[in-house]
Amino acid sequence: MKASRLLEQLEKMGIQTITGVPDSTLKQFCDGVQTYQGNLRHYVTANEGAAVGLAIGSYLATARPACVYMQNSGIGNAVNPLASLANRDVYGIPMLLIVGWRGEPGVKDEPQHVFQGKITCELFDTLSISCRVIDQNTSDGEMDEILAEAGRVLSCGDQFALIVKKGTFEKAEPFCWENGNSMLREEALSHILKGLSRDTVIVSTTGKISRELYEQSGKIYGDHDNIFMTVGGMGHASMIALGIAKDRPDRKIVCIDGDGAALMHMGALPFIASQAPENFYHIVINNQAHESVGAMPTGCQGTAFAQVASAAGYREASGLETMEQVDRIGQWVAEKTGPVFWEIPVALDSRADLGRPKESARKNKEGFMEFLNGSGEGDVSCGR
Repeated sequence: MKASRLLEQLEKMGIQTITGVPDSTLKQFCDGVQTYQGNLRHYVTANEGAAVGLAIGSYLATARPACVYMQNSGIGNAVNPLASLANRDVYGIPMLLIVGWRGEPGVKDEPQHVFQGKITCELFDTLSISCRVIDQNTSDGEMDEILAEAGRVLSCGDQFALIVKKGTFEKAEPFCWENGNSMLREEALSHILKGLSRDTVIVSTTGKISRELYEQSGKIYGDHDNIFMTVGGMGHASMIALGIAKDRPDRKIVCIDGDGAALMHMGALPFIASQAPENFYHIVINNQAHESVGAMPTGCQGTAFAQVASAAGYREASGLETMEQVDRIGQWVAEKTGPVFWEIPVALDSRADLGRPKESARKNKEGFMEFLNGSGEGDVSCGR
């Protein structure tokens, strides 16, 4: 189906506001939103719960339901405002949810999506939200019937969800933009790895940052055991790194974060600063976009992360504009007392042949724990 047709139908339903967080399954839909010539107001929010909040506010102001899109991994962020605000037993705020179905049972996907994919429809049942699954075989007539049903549900003050399978939307003219930065992210990550001591503990965020670190570490060291790749749980890498830093004050802990991930749970910054971990070093690689899921801008492209970190209370915070400055990170980690924050602006670009970790998430965890603790102590297989 064409994204433009669905967007036209949303307008006919009285929807004026569409908001959410980009998703690779919904890439063609997201591209369509960015290039749509109609009257929909579009907002990319920091996380899915914030998108639901914006939708609630829009309804209160206009009496018109809004549309919220997300990857199914974002349902967790959205549950609180959906259950404690939007539900009919509380305020009864109607909204249409469009959810990309990663980890669909029977479809090969990355490990972080498998369990979430298995429980996606069950979650909406638990939330008392009517949902329908659509795919590339859903005809225009069937879609019209589904949206008519959605309209009836919305008119009663309830929510309705479209669960979207991969390949549902036709490929259209992609939305493309440039951020004006020249430094290449993978090159910067390679320089960071080469400058850090080999015993440095690294926690990396989800998406292409972890994939590039995986490949570069393999080339430089032959392994990646010192890197915990946070392949899911977007926005939580910095708190995982803090947990390690507090329990292992004898080790240097470097969190390599992304701008979209940092935005998603920015409350982590003042909390990390308040804990004052002297062995903690936080790097945000900033390309102003959600590149791993289609390169849509974050909606907060002007955020000065180093200034935010400084205001939050980090001991030091600065932006690094050149590769010569990036090359000094290893020396600074060795010499400086944390928490220290660096922001590195990079281009919106990655290799077409960029690979993914070959080992299972569990295997990578065990290798990391052995590197950190000298053993796999703490792993419980529960017979699996």
